[in-house]
Amino acid sequence: MRQVIVRLQERFPDASEEEVARVAREELDALWQLPVQDYLTILTERAAKKRLKKR
Repeated sequence: MRQVIVRLQERFPDASEEEVARVAREELDALWQLPVQDYLTILTERAAKKRLKKR
């Protein structure tokens, strides 16, 4: 998960580290309940990117 946050920070340098980490955690929490757990980090990163782009 830390690698996801680092990549997101590089992609969104204007977002604070706290915001990026919070968004990533929220997205992971939302996906955690899905039956398939294999791609959680990839799905988390995609969802967080989408949210950070919209802000």
